[in-house]
Amino acid sequence: MKLMYTLNQRPPMSTTLLLALQHMLASIGGIVAVPLIVGASVGLPAIEIADLINAALLAAGIGTIIQCFGFGPVGIRLPVVMGSSFAFLGVLITIGKNDGMSGVMGAAFAGSFLVILASFFMDKIKKLFPDVVSGVVITLIGLTILPVAMNWIGDAPKGSADFATLPKLFIAIISLGIVIAVSVYCKGIIAASAIVIGLVGGYLVALSMGMVDLDQVSNASWVAGPEPFKYGMTFAWGPILSICLVYIIVVAEATGDFMALAANCQKDLSGKDLKQGVLADGIASTIGSMLTAMPLASFSQNVGIVGITGVASRYVVAATGGLLILGGMFPKLAAIAVTIPKPVLGGVGFIMFGMIAYAGIRMLIKAADTRRNALIICVSLAAGLAVTIEPRLIQHLPHMVAEFFHSGITTGTLIAIILHLILPQNHKEERAVKKLEIAEMTRDETAHTAATKVMESKATISKAIATIEAMRIEALEVMQNEAQLDVHKNSTTEYTDENQSEKKTNDRPSNLTPNTAIK
Repeated sequence: MKLMYTLNQRPPMSTTLLLALQHMLASIGGIVAVPLIVGASVGLPAIEIADLINAALLAAGIGTIIQCFGFGPVGIRLPVVMGSSFAFLGVLITIGKNDGMSGVMGAAFAGSFLVILASFFMDKIKKLFPDVVSGVVITLIGLTILPVAMNWIGDAPKGSADFATLPKLFIAIISLGIVIAVSVYCKGIIAASAIVIGLVGGYLVALSMGMVDLDQVSNASWVAGPEPFKYGMTFAWGPILSICLVYIIVVAEATGDFMALAANCQKDLSGKDLKQGVLADGIASTIGSMLTAMPLASFSQNVGIVGITGVASRYVVAATGGLLILGGMFPKLAAIAVTIPKPVLGGVGFIMFGMIAYAGIRMLIKAADTRRNALIICVSLAAGLAVTIEPRLIQHLPHMVAEFFHSGITTGTLIAIILHLILPQNHKEERAVKKLEIAEMTRDETAHTAATKVMESKATISKAIATIEAMRIEALEVMQNEAQLDVHKNSTTEYTDENQSEKKTNDRPSNLTPNTAIK
């Protein structure tokens, strides 16, 4: 896919703001959901939950800017949007109920240093991710978060009669249809803004149907500032170990997100790049816990936006970070975005998450078509999807182990890495496959070259025919002109001869005398 704006290009300011708003609208629901759910589960009052949301937006904006711009060895310098990860949801609620918000912030702060430590080993970790493993991870990211879009469309507890009612399905289909239509039939900046146009279009339809709750906007305060260490920090081994386990999962997911994003941005990712990205993840979580925000991680849905729009500029997403900071400082602005109905987000999410899976499939195509790679792909994809579709498969495992394998991305990634390490490589088969691929490429190139030569010959012949035709027309015109000159010349000669003849006749002396003439 050809990129409209490459990684280091700066679009015009108006275009940048429009595209940045698109990323913000796609991510803000997930950013505010985690503090909202955790705060409500722990029993915080509404005003303190609002403070958690403001802190989450502020920390997400800071983390996004760090990842996009990079500061020295920190930041991957890709269009990464940071936010509160759903992976932490269960463990944060458990810690909050047992140890309070001070225990949540202390565990998040301590656990972030594990991510910082892990970043220094990313050069070695990168070797565990050849195309076959990377493709599995990226594909699983797209497929395993599709249920999130489904739940957004349902917008009600599972089993409820209100889940995915006809109006909700209608809104989701309208939003999805707008994104598809704009992407296919429009060009330039309009096509690149397909997501935000779909969100706005779906929002307006939902508003006309009375499905938008504007009370959140009226209840939000105009200005809010950060309150660092509002709850303080307490440290206990149990909560720290629990959250460290989730941090390990987030590192694996972030690695997949970075690789998927690099593929969409058409950039080769090195171990050093991964180190800088994971290091920024850890530092952003450290800053976030000090600002009373939930732990941060990269957002997968924004990877899909880059694939859909072809806008890979990191300056666009850095502007998204600025908008998130404004949302944290001016809650009424964020409240407007929060009022977007979930069925609208779900309809658009189908494309965003599907594009991530598409990027993974493209990477799997690059891997050699051997029986070994086929086994790695089949087993790891099946395992990752199995625990996602039927979580009860791991219900009898020890709690710590079950928490680790609860994520389909982590399960599939771990199995893909293990199979890659233990399955023997048949170099003879791989060489045969490579030779076959090279032969096919050579044959395709030969056919392309032959077709090109035929086209060039046709063009040369057409040009020669056109030249001959032009010469024929020119010769015909010359002949016509010469014929006209000959006709004109003959006419002039005849006229001159007649005049001279008449003159001679008039000038000849008469031999008749008058008398003779009378006779």
